[in-house]
Amino acid sequence: MTIQNRDQFLNTIANSLGRPVRTKVDRPQWKYLPQHEVLKNASQDELVEVLKEQCKNIHTVCLQTTTANLTNTLHQVVTDFGGKSVVAWKDERFDNFGVSPLFKQWQESGIKFYEWNSKDPEQNIREAEKANIGITISEITLAESATAVLYSHPNRGRTMNFLPEKSIVLIPKSSIVPRMTQAAQQIHKQIESGEQVPSCILFMSGPSNSADIEMVLIVGVHGPVKATYIVIEDQ
Repeated sequence: MTIQNRDQFLNTIANSLGRPVRTKVDRPQWKYLPQHEVLKNASQDELVEVLKEQCKNIHTVCLQTTTANLTNTLHQVVTDFGGKSVVAWKDERFDNFGVSPLFKQWQESGIKFYEWNSKDPEQNIREAEKANIGITISEITLAESATAVLYSHPNRGRTMNFLPEKSIVLIPKSSIVPRMTQAAQQIHKQIESGEQVPSCILFMSGPSNSADIEMVLIVGVHGPVKATYIVIEDQ
């Protein structure tokens, strides 16, 4: 992409402001950095407990399991959500977690299962909007706010996070960090190292909710009406 008339544009603005164009901005040096102190020395187990406690405030069920028992835990959550239909990302981590065989079992038992197909975007949307349950995986998880960070990808569609009625998010224990500060640092490092950052990074804190009308909290206004996090002992 070629930028045209940039200097002329910036000079016009600078002249209106009565100062020269600034070509460099010095990063401010803050005396206090409280954002780095919150849960600074918390262990991973302590972060899990913070996450669980915050989940109570955002109307989200938080379960903890081992990789070996993940299949049973996931199946129980899907059953509790009523089964019917499930849509999931096309993600090799499901194989790593050992749950891919479960997807086949669901189909055999009458639970419709659909795997995201990057070659058929229209069908993806139709399946996601009809699905009872959507299953995703958190890249980074903020303990303080119980927020799952979901990266978009051709095989991990954005509508997966909004259209299914209920949401299940698998959370590797190793992905849990104290708060937004650490998540921003991780993303910044990815950019600096030349990694391709997704066009959409969603910060999801439980089911959708709003208190816009007369300050009355309504859960499930848009997006999933129920959410369950499953923390996986992967360390």
